[in-house]
Amino acid sequence: MLDFINYPVSFILWCWHKVFGAVFGPTSGVAWLLGIVFLTFTVRAILIKPFVKQVRSMRKMQEFAPEIKKLQAKYKNDRQKLAQEMQKLQSQHGVNPLGSCLPMLLQIPVFFGLNNVLRGFVPNATGNYYFGADEVESYLHANLFGARLSNYIAQASNEMTSLGGNLQSVILVSAPLMVIASIATHFTAKHNVARQNPATATAQTGIMNKITLWVFPLGVLVFGAFFPIGLLIYWLSNNIWTLGQQWLIYKKIDREEEEQKAVAQEKRTNSNLAPKVGQKPTQPKKRPTPAKPVASDETDTEDSTDSTSSKKPVKKWPAKQPSVKPANNAAKKPAAGNNTNSGSSKVPGLTPDRSRSKKSGRKRP
Repeated sequence: MLDFINYPVSFILWCWHKVFGAVFGPTSGVAWLLGIVFLTFTVRAILIKPFVKQVRSMRKMQEFAPEIKKLQAKYKNDRQKLAQEMQKLQSQHGVNPLGSCLPMLLQIPVFFGLNNVLRGFVPNATGNYYFGADEVESYLHANLFGARLSNYIAQASNEMTSLGGNLQSVILVSAPLMVIASIATHFTAKHNVARQNPATATAQTGIMNKITLWVFPLGVLVFGAFFPIGLLIYWLSNNIWTLGQQWLIYKKIDREEEEQKAVAQEKRTNSNLAPKVGQKPTQPKKRPTPAKPVASDETDTEDSTDSTSSKKPVKKWPAKQPSVKPANNAAKKPAAGNNTNSGSSKVPGLTPDRSRSKKSGRKRP
């Protein structure tokens, strides 16, 4: 019935047994033990992508948890309408409820397939799915601290001894595996519960959390007595992989969400600083530069004096009244350089040393 699962599982186990059998020997218990461990790791590696989708789906469901509670309160007496509204809400947020439980659903047939393969290793068997008769004998004679991988604690004594094992050796190997697998199951469930949003907690959620935290680990501890040692190795390695995978993927997703929040916060800050539609952007006011005093030069031309005086006033010295000199002094020629642009040779009423320049209006020394 499950041959479509049993053959692929047996093929993966066959490949890993060939690898480790070449190192430790084909009948070595270590080779078969590592083959089962790496069979588990191979299956879980294939399921990494569905597991990531499961985590993201759970995160999205936590985001719209308040809306779910409103629907539950509104349609608490109409379960059909509640299911329809829940389906509509999940489709709006792009959440597939099947995606959150897909990895667990895929592991169940693998578990039963491996159980069928391991229980198919029986004496005088001509084959076991992908394994031949010699490989069946190799598995049956694989010794692991005095126990055989096909042995289990609740096994009949005559069947146990026919395989070459004894109860004391089986308990010595099985009991630690059962305890460690139970503890690993508890911590895996505890890590999942710690990631849940308290806002989404309901009465059903609390019951399921208690079941996964305590009932499942206790079930491994109790029913492990009916599991072959090879299947206990699978259960233990599966829980160890799950615990490490959860820690790494949750850490990566948390980092991605923090980066997205930082980018969104930066966008909101920039949008608040940007001007609104139709609003003229404000520009910073410029302070007026203080005016610098402009000093007039005696050698400046009239044009330059007029241009500078149009911008800033030029301070002029008050003109003094000319003193009257004797008439003989008026006949003297003015000093060189006192000629103006109009060509006049002297200014009447002034001596040469008291004459002024028409350009600057200042007395010459």
